[in-house]
Order: sequence, then structure tokens, then C-alpha cells
Amino acid sequence: MERCAARQAPEEERRVRANAREYNEKFQYASNCIKTSKYNIVTFLPVNLFEQFQEVANTYFLFLLILQLIPQISSLSWFTTIVPLVLVLTITAVKDATDDYFRHKSDNQVNNRQSQVLIGGVLRQEQWMNVRVGDIIKLENNQFVAADLLLLSSSEPHGLCYIETAELDGETNMKVRQAIPVTAELGDTSQLALFDGEVICEPPNNKLDKFGGTLYWKENKYPLSNQNMLLRGCVLRNTEWCFGLVIFAGPDTKLMQNSGRTKFKRTSIDRLMNTLVLWIFGFLVCMGVILAIGNAIWEHEVGVCFQIYLPWDEGVHSAFFSGFLSFWSYIIILNTVVPISLYVSMGSVTLSPEPSSCSVEVIRLGHSYFINWDKKMYCAKRRTPAEARTTTLNEELGQVEYIFSDKTGTLTQNIMVFSKCSVNGHSYGDVQDMLGHKAELGERPEPVDFSFNPLADPRFQFWDPSLLEAVKLGDLHVHEFFRLLSLCHTVMSEEKSEGELLYKAQSPDEGALVTAARNFGFVFRSRTPKTITVQELGQAITYQLLAILDFNNIRKRMSVIVRSPEGKIRLYCKGADTILLERLHPLNQELTSVTTDHLNEYAGEGLRTLVLAYRDLEESYYKDWSERLHRAGSAPEAREDHLARLYDEVEHDMMLLGATAIEDKLQQGVPETIAILTLANIKIWVLTGDKQETAVNIGYSCKMLTDDMTEVFVVTGHTVLEVREELRKAREKMMDASRSVCNGFSYQEKLSSKLTSVLEAIAGEYALVINGHSLAHALEADMEVEFLETACACKAVICCRVTPLQKAQVVELVKKYKKAVTLAIGDGANDVSMIKTAHIGVGISGQEGIQAVLASDYSFSQFKFLQRLLLVHGRWSYLRMCKFLCYFFYKNFAFTMVHFWFGFFCGFSAQTVYDQYFITLYNIVYTSLPVLAMGVFDQDVPEQRSMEYPKLYEPGQLNLLFNKREFFICIAQGIYTSILMFFIPYGVFADATRDDGAQLADYQSFAVTVATSLVIVVSVQIGLDTGFWTAINHFFIWGSLAAYFAILFTMHSDGLFRMFPNQFRFVGNAQNTLAQPTVWLTIALTAVVCIVPVVAFRFLKLDLKPELSDTVRYTQLVRKKQKTQHRCMQHAGRAGSRRSGYAFSHQEGFGELIMSGKNMRLSSLALSSFAPRPSTSWIDTLRKKKGGEGSSAGSPSGVADKTLRV
Repeated sequence: MERCAARQAPEEERRVRANAREYNEKFQYASNCIKTSKYNIVTFLPVNLFEQFQEVANTYFLFLLILQLIPQISSLSWFTTIVPLVLVLTITAVKDATDDYFRHKSDNQVNNRQSQVLIGGVLRQEQWMNVRVGDIIKLENNQFVAADLLLLSSSEPHGLCYIETAELDGETNMKVRQAIPVTAELGDTSQLALFDGEVICEPPNNKLDKFGGTLYWKENKYPLSNQNMLLRGCVLRNTEWCFGLVIFAGPDTKLMQNSGRTKFKRTSIDRLMNTLVLWIFGFLVCMGVILAIGNAIWEHEVGVCFQIYLPWDEGVHSAFFSGFLSFWSYIIILNTVVPISLYVSMGSVTLSPEPSSCSVEVIRLGHSYFINWDKKMYCAKRRTPAEARTTTLNEELGQVEYIFSDKTGTLTQNIMVFSKCSVNGHSYGDVQDMLGHKAELGERPEPVDFSFNPLADPRFQFWDPSLLEAVKLGDLHVHEFFRLLSLCHTVMSEEKSEGELLYKAQSPDEGALVTAARNFGFVFRSRTPKTITVQELGQAITYQLLAILDFNNIRKRMSVIVRSPEGKIRLYCKGADTILLERLHPLNQELTSVTTDHLNEYAGEGLRTLVLAYRDLEESYYKDWSERLHRAGSAPEAREDHLARLYDEVEHDMMLLGATAIEDKLQQGVPETIAILTLANIKIWVLTGDKQETAVNIGYSCKMLTDDMTEVFVVTGHTVLEVREELRKAREKMMDASRSVCNGFSYQEKLSSKLTSVLEAIAGEYALVINGHSLAHALEADMEVEFLETACACKAVICCRVTPLQKAQVVELVKKYKKAVTLAIGDGANDVSMIKTAHIGVGISGQEGIQAVLASDYSFSQFKFLQRLLLVHGRWSYLRMCKFLCYFFYKNFAFTMVHFWFGFFCGFSAQTVYDQYFITLYNIVYTSLPVLAMGVFDQDVPEQRSMEYPKLYEPGQLNLLFNKREFFICIAQGIYTSILMFFIPYGVFADATRDDGAQLADYQSFAVTVATSLVIVVSVQIGLDTGFWTAINHFFIWGSLAAYFAILFTMHSDGLFRMFPNQFRFVGNAQNTLAQPTVWLTIALTAVVCIVPVVAFRFLKLDLKPELSDTVRYTQLVRKKQKTQHRCMQHAGRAGSRRSGYAFSHQEGFGELIMSGKNMRLSSLALSSFAPRPSTSWIDTLRKKKGGEGSSAGSPSGVADKTLRV
């Protein structure tokens, strides 16, 4: 890994010369090697120990160990500290070594991938880590791009190549890149070996959509843009090979620049522990000071009288110095009150010297395994289980307030299906039964049989046979409808063998539409720059392609102008209903009304809609228009404006054909999951690189946006002032509506709840949609608070066209100002920064690689599992951890504070109440396993109730189960218990006698009585705290009690005394003490007085102020007695105002590329004859709309009638 060297100084510009390694090496550019490992064999031991002793806990225990080695201070043996410390260091070192081994393994896997590098005129197989800036490498079809490359040439005409950028921006549709003409001809290795061009370009940066540079070659210079670049993380598609010049490598690539820093994640409980530990440490110091002062006073007033037979230790010459030493002695004795080891154990993934603290990691590990083993989060289709990739964040899953989600591949499957259509006022696509009535869910018949068409795609399914009948009966409107779909597109066709068509669609929408036309008999076969060949019902027809009026986000439509074999010129257009319906001829009014009803119906079902229309053009008009188009295309300035005006002119007075409705499959259960999470008071923001229409469409489809919303604000400003004004108008609109709806009482009542902004108390439901260019201004320092206040006042927020870095910035903004737990979920490399920035990162193991999974804390295959991860596993983990911590503080204060009270009765001599073996075993054996069982298995309500009552999740969001108040209650209960634990036996023993009349009050008998009372009381308390009993709980609680008595009697046995007479001197003391009825009455009295107030308080609280979980448990008991049917969630259809269902994930510029002929292959397809294909049997793969594998996703245009465009 020595070759993984970092660049030393920041660059102002980059100079790269092809085939000149020596020249490029003088700039010390980063290599293509990736290094994430921390150690090697030589550095592991010293570096790891240095890192471990940077932890406060390890340093603290090392300090205690040094104190215990001083005889004048320590009253405990040194082994009580050194053994756990060595154990912790060893376990942590083994864990760190294991983790680093896997990091080495992952680094090697990436760095050792093979790439073909042109060296000395010969292509050689080189590892990725050996690729250098300035190298020319060859990529082949379906290979990942190894570094950021300048495309030089390819197997396609004119240096074109197709790439998939899912790892960068989450979009799976293909994009086209093109080499500059001067290098596109360098297709031979001998020519490329002589290429010595020099590129001067921008330094490394994270801008995925921009690149600026210049190629200098043969005394000429050629401008370079992003269209000439292949970025690392892209995949070469539908291109046999290409050559590229390495511009940026390794950490300098745009993918790595956008990946973000790996941040150490700590839970909110961890952060709370920071404060609590400091408070407890201060309390420990105060106790030490009090007892030290007491020791100094006692020695000065009383101790001097006993110097003859109780002399001071050697070196102690004054009462003040005795008090000083006593302070450190008590720090050692009382150190168990400071959970410093627990604190560090929670803050990192290390075990702690205290066994109870070690339980934290065992508990978290157990919770992680429960997630991994959950069969209800296992995807059988992909054979992918859920995976907890960290053990430190489980309880944080129970406190999430904000979810930031990617769209493509996370909410959707990114699969487009032609679902319905409207042709000449007739709607097709509804599933019908044998009588012609609309079939109910579950009564779906067989799909339409397309066996008559040998070129049909066997994967395409349609369920309404009447559309195919209309085609066969010669319905002219239906024929023209499918003719438009087969002609008006930018799809490329490839026929590898006779009759076997492969479509290369730039967008999945176009692919679905062209495939539908293909199956209904209008098969797009091939195209040239000037022609389109379509096979219409078995007859090959070639249309002359006169013009393509390209799509863009402003036009929201695309058109083609073609000349039929009969010489008729016709314009075919498809686009958004909000655009096309106003461009129709007045004769279409009645048909427009009917089609609009169909569009409303489709949009209500969440389908993506397009309107289709045509216009016949006169030859003379077309010639004039074509000449003006040519002049506009050659205009030196304002070329786009001139073209837009001409496009707008010809796209008028069109005749309506109908509309299409495409299903963008949501992942199964997405709307239900979002609805349930919203009921749990979790706010969901969608951050996507997709365009606005598609994102808003998915918002409606997921039920994040509804027609019942008061307003949907769309922010599209291009300047700071525009964005600020739009946000201001949105806030004013919300405030005005709130004042008009809410009266003073209800408004003030809302303000009194937990809100950080007046805006969050508004009445009504609002949504905010903001574009990436507007978001860039909104995230500036002087506007970010305004944006956040506006966004947080809305029920739903959708950010469109955002970069990976902007996703991370939005998450960071919410973390900074809202102080809420955030969760980011995504499936592509473009989501990595967001996943790393959020408190919790979740990766979807989908179709866009594994970058998101590798960067995540948790991973699974479907978005719907997020509901179970949070509401079941997260809530339980939070509940269990809170109960563990409360019990931990309680039992340790009850145990430790007895020493404090005893100090006032032993001359402040730092004498312990318990013997050192009990002190050692208390946390190891007597109290560790019961709390471990509770922390791993406890439940307040079953998992079904957790899903059924989402409001049960809110206590975690509000930190109700463990906070400063709960902490003080726990330590108060511990102190109360310690007082009773000490003073009741002390009072009894003052005058108690044995059965034989001898005095009962001796030190060892008192120690046994107090220790036995303590173990019994804390065992009963853990029983009261346990809400879900298992056989393991019973075994651990009663087994710990049995172990205590077994060890107690063993340590006071004659056998141990004979073997170790100096260690076990008090033979038979336990047997003699516990044989006295007075002792058992004392133990019983202590236990009752400690436990009864707790039981009484809990019964009163349950009766007077029950929590929701108490009510749910009561309901569960009632349900066991009453047999009821399971309630099913009702899915009400959305009806309401007119809004567009338009969405079309297409990219501008592809039409011009087609017309130029640069993307055409040199060979043409022979269409004269083709072999018949056998009928292919259909496989029923279309899922049920609500209960099947996926749900449909619709796409309203950016705005409904209710939408306020601010």
C-alpha cells in the first residue's frame, strides 16, 4: 500500500500529458490506489496501544491502578483493576486487528481489479492501483470506469459511448458521452500510442455535472466539457469498447470527492452520558473531599489519643496529610459510582472493565443479531437479509425524527410499465371479468395474448383485450395512437439476430411506450439520421424524418415531423397535459373534456401521464418553417430562444389522439410505510437527483403529497433574492392561513407543545418542493435558517436535482439547528455522503451497486423494512438500553454509597464494608446476567402492537425514558436504598445477640448481612423492572441469587481456608451469621422497606397516569379474552382537484444528436423478410396493485391547481 500516496499541495489547475508518466509524476498527482486501512504488522501494537490510551476510560483505570500500587493509599488489591484493564486492552486490540484485516481485504479487492493500460504501444493488464494520471486505458462493455477519463474514441460512430451513472446520481437510464472529433478517429492502439496531447483543466472538485478544460495537440486547442468525460463509478453500456485518458485518479475522482468524510457516530444517549459522567465525577470528588476532611478532623481530635497501638503509617506525620491520603483511598473505593468505563464503552465499540458496562456491548450485539435474524426483514426474491453493520447505534433507531430518503431505487423500483391509455375518448387498461365488468382485486384474468406478433416482447403484459381487438379491427384512431408512439421518440434499435430486437432507451419512460407500440403491432425497427422504419401490422414502412423538436424541462414535450410514403407531412407530439391541452385545435373541446377525466383518473391512481397529439402540415408552410429553423440553428447568439419560438409556432392547433399512463413501480409497501412512520411523528424528506415532475409524482404516489393538502409550495428561484422572496411568501401564506383558521385558544395550545418555531404550530398541511439550483442559495449561511423554518413547517419536503453534496448539507442543516436524530436511506453511490452525515445511515441493497450499503450502518433490500427497523427493533433497543442504564446507576449507587455512610462510623479510615471478593464479584457474577437478560429480551408490548400503535414511538423522540430527570430519580432511589441497606442492619446489630447470648455485632457478620440484603434487593428490583419474562430471565435472576449463596458459603468454608489460609481467614462466618433468625428478619425488613415504596409508586402511577404502553398492554389482555378480527388498513383512493400526472425522465439534446447522424451505425437492417417466431407462453408477473410486489407511482406535473408557485 506504499503506492497509495496522497497529493501534497492543493492545485490551481491540472496539467496532464498523455503517455508521459515521467512528466506527470513531477506534479505528484494521487495514484488510483484506495487506502482505508490503519495499521500494518509493524505499527499495529504501538499505534493501537497509543490510540487505546487516548480513551479517557483506559487512562482513568491506569491512574487507579497506579494509586492501588501505593500501600499507604490502597485498601484494595491491585488485581481488581489490572486484570480487567488488560482484558479490555486485549479484546479491543483483537477487534481492531480484525476490523483492519477486513479493511485491508476490501482495499485489496478494489485496488487489484484489472484494467487494460496502454504502455509502450501495447495493452497490458494492470491493477487499478497501478493506473496513473496520463495513462490511456481501454474499457469494454459493462465494465466500471476505473478513474475519471477523457473519452478519446470508441467502437461507436463519431466517438459516442453510452454510460449508466447510477453510482453517481442514482439514475439508471443511459446517458451518452462523445469524444471530440479530433480524437474520435484514434481507434487503433498504434495511433493512441503516438498521441501526446496535453490537457489543462480545473483542479479536482465534487461537481458531477461540470468540467472545464482544454486539449492542446498539434499546435491546436480544443475545448473540453462534461460531455467528453467518463467518471469513476459509471458503467459502460451498449458500447463494445472505448479508450480514455486518465485525468483524475483515486481520491481526486469526482466520486471520491463526493463521498464525504467518515464521521464517528454517537447516539444521543452517548452524548447525554458526557454530561452525566462529569456530574457523577464531581459528586465522587465531593464525597472524597467530605470523607478526607472527616478523616483529618478525626485524626486530629480522636486519632492522636490512640497513637500507641494505632500509629500512623510510615511517612504520615500530620492529620492533614492523613486526610490527603484518605481522599485518594476513597477515590479508589468509591470509583464504581463513576461509570467511566460504561461511558467509553457506549462511545466506542470497546468493552469496559466493569462487567455491567461490558453488558452494553453484549446487549447491542444481541440487538444487532435480532435485526440480522429477523425473517420478516428478509427478501426472498433477492435472498438478502437485513444487516446491522454497526453495534453502536441500535437504540438511536428508537429516536429518529427526520428521515431523508433517496427516490430512485429506494422508494421506487425504477421499472416503467405501460398500464393504461385513452384513445379517442375511450379508456383502455382496466381489468375486466368475463361479463365485461371491472374486475375486483384478486380476480385478474390471463394477460392479453400477443402471439400473433412474432416481434412482440415476451416480458410485456397488458390486461385489457379490447385494445388489441381495436387494433385488429382497424380502428384508425388506435392505429394513429400507436404509430405516434413508434415514431415520436429517441430510442435506438439494435437487432443482433433476425427478429430479436434490443431497444436502447435514454429514459425508461420512452422504453415502456415504444415497447407497448411494438407489442400492439407497430414495431420500431431501425432509424437513420433521416428515416425511421416501422413495421406496422407486419408491413415495413419507412418514414422520412424531417425534424425532431427536442424535449426539455421548460417545453415538457417533444415532437417529430415525418413524411409518410404517401408524401403527407405530419407532426407528432407527446408531452405534459398542462402544456398540450392548451395547444389543441378548438374542434377538440368535447374529446378534451373526456380525455381530461381519464387523465384525472390516471393521476389519481398515481400513474405517469403523457398526452398525444398530431398536426398535418402543408408542404409550403413546412418549407418556409424549415428554412427559418435552419437559420435559427445557425444563429450565433440566442440560438435556444430562436428555436423555442419556432417550436412553439408549429406545435399549435394540434388534434388530440389520447393519453398514456405509465406505472412507475414503487417498492412494495412504500405508501403504507410512509403513512405509518408519519403517524409516529417522523418527518420524511425526499432528496433526489431526479427532475421536479418525477419527484413530485412519486410524492403523490407515496402519499407524502395529497390533494387534501392546504398548499404545495414550489421554489424555483435562480438567484438569492428570488429564493428568499419565494420562501418569505411561503411563510406568510402559512401564517395567514393559520391566523384565519385557528382561534386564540387552540393556537396558543399548539404553541405550548414542544416546538422550536412559531411556524411549526401552524394550522393546515403544507408541502415544499425545491430545485437544486434554488437549494444551493437556500443553504447559504444567511438564508439557511429561513429555509429550515419554512421546510420544518411543512408536512413533506421534496428536494429535486440535488447533488450528493447538497444531500449531505441538508442533513447537516437539520442536525445543526433541530437537534433531532436523523436517518438517511439510499441505494446508490450518490447517497453515500448523506448516509455518512446522518446520525443513522441505511443502505438499500438494490440495483445501483453496493456503495451505499458499504457506507451504511444498516442495510436491507426494501424500503418497507424501515418501518419494522424503527418501530420494532429501534423502539425495543431504546427501551432496553434505557432500562439497563437506569438499573445500572441504581444498583451501583446502592452498592457504592454504603461505603460512604460506613466512613462516618469507621473513623474515615477508608475501610470497606464488603470484603474484596464480594466487591470483585458483585458486577461480574451477582448482578451482570439478570440485567443482561433484561437488556437483550425485554419488551413492553409485542411487535404487532408496536406496528399497530405508532404513537408508542414518540417517547424515544422526546427522550422520556432516559434523561436527566430519570437519572436523578435512579440515583435518588440508589442512595435511598443504600441508606436503608446500611442503617437498618447497623441499628439492629447495635443491640442484637446470637442464640447463645453472644454479641452479634462483628465486622464480618455485618458485612455478610449487608451484602446479602443488597443482592436480594437488587434482584427483586430487576424482577420488577422486567416487563417480558423468559426462561432465560428466570434462570439468570434466580441463578445469580443461588450463585451468590454458593460462593458465599464456599469462601467461608474450611476447605478454602486450608488451601489459602492468608486469604480466607473467616471460616464458618457466613454459616453462623445466616443461621441466626435475627439476621434473616433484618434482611427481610431491609428488602421490604426498600421495595414496597417502589411498588406502591408504580401502582399509583399506573392507576392515575398510565402511559400509552400501559394502555396497549391492558388492551392486549382484553383482546385475549375477546376474539376479534384483525383490522386491515383501508386504502382510500385519492380524488380531488385537477392536477397533472405528467412525468417524463428524458434529457435534452438527444434529438439533435439523432438528426446529426452521429449516433448511427454504418450498417443498415434488412427488413424485407424475417423468420416467424414461435408463440411464447406468458408468465403471470404483473403484481396486484395494492397487495402485490410493487405499487404504482404517479407523477403529477410540478404543480396542481392548489399548488402555489412562489
